[in-house]
Amino acid sequence: MAGAGAVHPPVGRPAGPIAGAAAAEWWAIPPRHQVSHLCGVDPELLAVAVDPLPPAAPVIVRYRPHRAVPLAGQVAAVLDELDSVAVALFPRWLPGAERLDGPGELGVAAVRALAREVAARSAHFGPFLAALAERGLARAAGRPSRPPGGWPAFPTQVRAAGLIRVLQAAYGRDSCVLLIDVPDDLGPSDERILAGTAEWLMAHGRITVWLAGPPLRVVDRVRSVSISLPDRLTRLARDAGRTAAAIEPAPGLTCPPLSGLPRADSPAERALERALAPHDWARQRRWNHTYDWHLLGRPYRLDLYWPDAGLAVEVDGPEHRGRIRFADDRRRDVQLQLLGLDVLRFTNEQVLTDVQTVVEKIRQLLVRRRAEREAPTEMRRHVEQ
Repeated sequence: MAGAGAVHPPVGRPAGPIAGAAAAEWWAIPPRHQVSHLCGVDPELLAVAVDPLPPAAPVIVRYRPHRAVPLAGQVAAVLDELDSVAVALFPRWLPGAERLDGPGELGVAAVRALAREVAARSAHFGPFLAALAERGLARAAGRPSRPPGGWPAFPTQVRAAGLIRVLQAAYGRDSCVLLIDVPDDLGPSDERILAGTAEWLMAHGRITVWLAGPPLRVVDRVRSVSISLPDRLTRLARDAGRTAAAIEPAPGLTCPPLSGLPRADSPAERALERALAPHDWARQRRWNHTYDWHLLGRPYRLDLYWPDAGLAVEVDGPEHRGRIRFADDRRRDVQLQLLGLDVLRFTNEQVLTDVQTVVEKIRQLLVRRRAEREAPTEMRRHVEQ
């Protein structure tokens, strides 16, 4: 197991900050390339803390484990979801691939050659990167079907290391963290499986793993680390406890969004983008835009934003019904409205079941907002004349 020979403090006794970490950001406190338990920190609060992902932070991927699944099944579930995200993020992790044509014979040959060139001057494994690039090219052209015989299979160790490298390349970061939610009622067997999954992914994916949630009761080899989140997050967690009930989050993987693109792990955002793309009035939209409204203020990530109209559209998955996220959304909306933005919110279900109604509501508000903004300009022109 990874970390053999290391001396860890007992569970429940937080490890001290690493040397020189007094001035470091909170995410730099847990040791890199180890499995740590972040004691006393709600994983939902951490998810809010890294949205938007700070420029100096590692890529932070959140995983909510499946119940009653063996170690091999948990590892496979994480890798399968990382694989889907990596394919959806193509060509962001393969510079030059955006200029290639579709997945015809020439396109496939070109993308595989480009992947091999990138692998030759980096730590990527050439055959794995080439196969992943071919799949990404097919998906980008709307052809996700498997070829005769299926895609090439690679050992799980190769997939783990390769997918983490691709994720880091897509986000332009040199490290990756897997944040794993620890369920409240985890039994002894499931706790061992969860710790084993974390250790396997750390060793073979060469990543840092954070376990967040209640303390581990059975596994005593995972280091416990204390971190201090900003005061605004402490206040948010305190207030959220009085205003909304918690929900059980669905199992699965959540990756940070990339500016300019719908979320790779959100079918609803991708469906909305497809529905908006044919319309001229929908131009100038910005997906997952970071809205910096004040030098000292908290930046906000807007799912979808029209700067010319001052309109933000949020596409909410089930995680937005959690007590902390719900409270944070209400605070955000008030602040954005005070800054002069209108905020429309739709659930994933609304987008996926009736996207045309969602598009029409966006169009109506865009037209109104643009007319309101143009009216003072026209009035000033009339006065000047």
